Amino acid sequence: MLVIPAIDLKDGACVRLLQGRMEDATVFSDDPLATASRWVEEGCRRLHLVDLNGAFEGKPVNHDAITSIANAYPKLPIQIGGGIRDLKTIEAYLSAGVSYAIIGTQAVVDPDFVTQACKEFAGHIIVGLDAKDGWVATDGWAKTSDVKATDLAKRFRDDGVESIVYTDIARDGMMQGVNIEQTAAMADVGIPVIASGGVSHINDIQAILNRQHRGIVGAISGRAIYEDKLNLRDAQQLCDEFR
Repeated sequence: MLVIPAIDLKDGACVRLLQGRMEDATVFSDDPLATASRWVEEGCRRLHLVDLNGAFEGKPVNHDAITSIANAYPKLPIQIGGGIRDLKTIEAYLSAGVSYAIIGTQAVVDPDFVTQACKEFAGHIIVGLDAKDGWVATDGWAKTSDVKATDLAKRFRDDGVESIVYTDIARDGMMQGVNIEQTAAMADVGIPVIASGGVSHINDIQAILNRQHRGIVGAISGRAIYEDKLNLRDAQQLCDEFR
């Protein structure tokens, strides 16, 4: 399992939000490339980037920062989400050196777009599903739909998505631990899952490993690694040594 550092970009800076609220942002760095370098030096094997402005505006905003990271580390797999609404945006990111495009809101409002993207860019598409108590959340997490996250995930089972980033929005940025039950339920769908939301301590990594669900292939951490409550190198070593 991979421990994946998150770099959330807002107005060109690295921030973390509490439960997705743009007005409740903590700025950790005004240099995204330096932040990426820090995680690379600590041994990360993949980076998770989010264009927060893009997510709210529906189009890429922090493209320059994202491109600078991809150019600096061409061999490092990078996944990017936020504001990806069309194939042109995906193509631009992949051409810039990003490895995976995460389709979030558009996967909810137009599931056929995921099918189309997977055909066009096979092996490079991730679906991002955000949920509260197992139900899909939309509109910047302001609304909870009547669609179960696992049911929507089944819609993509035969499309060839690389993985699903599953975020429990009630835990995101709250340092309360991972919702392992819901994450495991998502992995049962049959698509590899990257856990997101609530990874706050190495015990959370151990708890995911103890579940021994091979469908959970990664865990994203943001606030915890920025605040030194989770050591990235130690967490990845724990994953590597777990049997």
